[in-house]
Amino acid sequence: METQTATETKPFFIFYKPKDIVSGDFYFALAHKQENEDVEKFYMCTADCTGHGVPGALMSMLGISNLNESIIEKKLSKPNDILDSVRKGIIDSLNAEGSIVESKDGMDCVLCVYDFQNMMLEFAAANNPLWLLRNGEIIEFKPDKFPVGKYGEELKPFTLQKTDLKKGDIVYTFTDGFADQFGGPKGKKFKYKQLQELILSIHNLTMTQQKEKLNEVFEQWKGDLEQVDDVLLIGVKI
Repeated sequence: METQTATETKPFFIFYKPKDIVSGDFYFALAHKQENEDVEKFYMCTADCTGHGVPGALMSMLGISNLNESIIEKKLSKPNDILDSVRKGIIDSLNAEGSIVESKDGMDCVLCVYDFQNMMLEFAAANNPLWLLRNGEIIEFKPDKFPVGKYGEELKPFTLQKTDLKKGDIVYTFTDGFADQFGGPKGKKFKYKQLQELILSIHNLTMTQQKEKLNEVFEQWKGDLEQVDDVLLIGVKI
């Protein structure tokens, strides 16, 4: 395998494979400096909304709208506060006053706030983990086990998680579409353990080559079977 070279200029990849023309998975990226902060930060969300196709796409639009409002208009900068705000916006939008049926649609996601100047990452995770690859090993950060949406009587606040960043780290965030794809010789799910093994086997490639390899493996695994869900996997190299 060809290793990372000095000619690689793209420090990220976005492997995005909707099941239909439009998708319930979405990614959100925004470079923004809050008035009360000294540095510009980079906000990135990897999200999986309820459903796919048109219903999923409508939920994606609702999620993106609430992310923009929370960060730009409400001036929130902590990822846990942002997800708390987005959750309230989604619930209020889907459960208008006088509604008879309560909607529990929402999204699973990882919201990262990168401070590249100070080499810090703050994030909040709803049902999906974050993987940090460092020195050839994957460090898994567990998510809160509830979605960005209505899920019970008492809504718990999202947890703020932090980690330092080191040169050469790669941060991977993803939805469940890749791991849940049926295929292979026995028609089984790909699963997260095999996804980790795949990432460990390709992490020395350039980010562009990693994306190409992920697509190749996904298509080989799926074979002639139907794609079961939207797929989204993002890698950011520090």
